[in-house]
Amino acid sequence: MLPNTNQDILTILYTNDLHSHFGAMVRIASMVNELRAEQHEAVLLLDIGDHMDRAAPETEGTMGQANVDVLNLTAYDAITIGNNEGLTFTPEQLDQAYTGLVCQVVCANMLDMETGKPPAWMKKHTILNKAGFKIGIIGATAAYAEFYKLLGLTALDPLKSIETSVSDLRSKVDLIVVMSHVGLPFDRELAEQVPGIDLILGGHTHHLLEEPLWIGQTAIVAAGKFGRHLGQITVERDMITGKAKVVSGICLPVESGPEDVNVAEALNIHRLRAGERMARTVAVIEEELPVRYDVESPFGNLLAQAVRRFTGSDLSIVNSGQLLAGLPAGEISEGMLHERCPSPINPCRMNLLGKHILYSLEQSLLADITDKAIFGFGFRGKQLGGICVDGMEIIYDPTALPFHKIIQASNQGVPIVPDGIYSVGTLDMFTFGIGYECLKQGSEQEFLLPEFLRDLLRMELQTAGAIESCFYHRWKSQTENYCE
Repeated sequence: MLPNTNQDILTILYTNDLHSHFGAMVRIASMVNELRAEQHEAVLLLDIGDHMDRAAPETEGTMGQANVDVLNLTAYDAITIGNNEGLTFTPEQLDQAYTGLVCQVVCANMLDMETGKPPAWMKKHTILNKAGFKIGIIGATAAYAEFYKLLGLTALDPLKSIETSVSDLRSKVDLIVVMSHVGLPFDRELAEQVPGIDLILGGHTHHLLEEPLWIGQTAIVAAGKFGRHLGQITVERDMITGKAKVVSGICLPVESGPEDVNVAEALNIHRLRAGERMARTVAVIEEELPVRYDVESPFGNLLAQAVRRFTGSDLSIVNSGQLLAGLPAGEISEGMLHERCPSPINPCRMNLLGKHILYSLEQSLLADITDKAIFGFGFRGKQLGGICVDGMEIIYDPTALPFHKIIQASNQGVPIVPDGIYSVGTLDMFTFGIGYECLKQGSEQEFLLPEFLRDLLRMELQTAGAIESCFYHRWKSQTENYCE
């Protein structure tokens, strides 16, 4: 490529893992506008995935349209998808949301199972022209293959997929940029194993690199999470060789300052529309359903009932920390269920040994376990909470030593034995070893997508007799013969 003396500097701005933090987005949009004015439009703007998060009412109530409008109004040039887009929306829902998206969605390692090609709204890679530079853009996302298969998508090895795209693009462009929503350990491996990549923009593991990490000729950067920083990279063309190279990178703190009026107005409209949609009544209950994290409670039992019924299992095990508040008596709306159960977590079914069930029940009686703060893997609560069950009756001694408190746990009146195998309905997050880690030992795991826990709660509230059942005690103290 011949040098262009008039256009020899390119600024790349990027965001990653915004997770629908719309308050940060209005400020970021204003910062982007300021930098574009300074750089005379020689700015490339990219997002590295998890822009959407259905824990936010604006995203949930508009099925991602609020996020798409922000992307459009901020004039992003390309984006890739994170697991929050790819796994919490069906391909059909993403197709609908991205119909109005102006920029390109780029991801090299995702195929439609029916066609063997990327979904209609996605490209494996693309070439963008900006300020006289030809930039090869490649995207990749974390390959949760089992989950994507249930949604009709094939998740390929991201490293091999990126390597193929680099081979296709390298001779055609000045610069290769990889948008990697796979995590920092992967980004290091990618830089070490695949030559020809100039820049890796990272995400997924929420890491903040305030200056580039160099591995060979490849710069690795990332801007943390939740829109607390805006990443900025400077690319220059060597005036002698004509080659483009990354010369510097910083993460700009997103602090108080001017906000983009157009983005703010659009978000206000989406909040109103989302509120109207989520105000729809889904059930009417006569009694309040409180939730507790330290002892058994009706709302926790209702969640356990919902999971057992939906999974068709012998018994169910869930954690009360999924529920952020109880339900009041009266009309229950979609928004109320979303507020109380915002996590984009799916139910699953597995076969579990009795010893793993009994160990988990013992853990549930320890405050340092139930009070534990949990992060990631879809969880949007504050603490793990105790175990809620359905299909089980538990007798315990609260005064006994840790891991000696369970006297007996029964399924349909038959004591659970350590070597027995039981069909258990539980949550996908436990299969990653998060929280009650023994639950990841289950065999024949079957994930049930796309329903979230709040969808199951809605169905359970609409089921005859479910409210009465959730007040029945599953946990019985030997000293009190009941649980609070």
